[in-house]
Amino acid sequence: MLPAAAALQKQGANKGATTAFLISTPESGVDSIVVTYALLDPIMTVVRPIAAFVTAISAGFLENILHWPKDSRAIEVDRSCPVDRCCDGIDCPEEIHRNHHRPLEKLSAGLRFAATEVWGDIAGWFFLGLLLAGLITVVIPDNLMAIWLGGGMGSMLLMLVIGIPLYICATASTPIAAALILKGVSPGAALVFLLVGPATNITSLSVLFGILGRWGTARYLLVLSISAVFFGLAVDQLYQILHISPKAVIGEAAELIPEWLKYVGVMILLVLSIKPLTAGLRRKTPTASNTHFQSGFPTLPQAESKGNEQKTCLPTCGCGHD
Repeated sequence: MLPAAAALQKQGANKGATTAFLISTPESGVDSIVVTYALLDPIMTVVRPIAAFVTAISAGFLENILHWPKDSRAIEVDRSCPVDRCCDGIDCPEEIHRNHHRPLEKLSAGLRFAATEVWGDIAGWFFLGLLLAGLITVVIPDNLMAIWLGGGMGSMLLMLVIGIPLYICATASTPIAAALILKGVSPGAALVFLLVGPATNITSLSVLFGILGRWGTARYLLVLSISAVFFGLAVDQLYQILHISPKAVIGEAAELIPEWLKYVGVMILLVLSIKPLTAGLRRKTPTASNTHFQSGFPTLPQAESKGNEQKTCLPTCGCGHD
């Protein structure tokens, strides 16, 4: 996400648009919405992207009001063919460019992209989130979560402290949020975790400084924190007004799917995950290097000869021998 935001800014996007992109993208992706519906409930599925949208718009407007660019550059749009890059789209008329490929070819290319690129990017994070969710469910006592994160302003602030420095993506944060709710965490506190966890982490702050600047990063964190706490408190009130128990509705969407289809889906996901997971393990595993290093030291003169052997020296050594 950060490289994409930096690329957008280089192409002419102002800081407000870049800020909105950084906040809204993790929460409004198709993968994030689908996983939220599958693991949480319809309320969180709707509230999560809406909260991210409002937060992104607020942060973007604030950034542009306080830091409106004096010179606006035209954004360079990538018009190359998204199916197979058959043309760059620059010298190609629009009516011809749209009809380079049949609808079936476009659909096939989209499915390939979803099964390889999209799932390949999130597969490792998704399984990591499932692993952490399992550990939370087994290890952490229920009463501990209910006491500290059961609702109210204190729970929201504590979740901010936990979520802001944590390095986690939107896909991995969803099963963790589901496990927290089952342990007694209020849905509002879980929403705070879902909003701030993917949008911030301690390792990306230096990159944010370079993209938004020091004060821009401070405003980014401030608006994100205030909005997350506001929506967290509002969600807790919504569940109370509707008299809905968060634990009772978690994962109810799975009941709509036949049992055999669940196992088929699991097998398909496992098969699609083999290549990206093995590739990630290979990148993490150190391999023997065949690199040879050559020193930059000058060649030493030959040792002085004994007896009647002729002495040979380098011309630049300065000893006077020929």
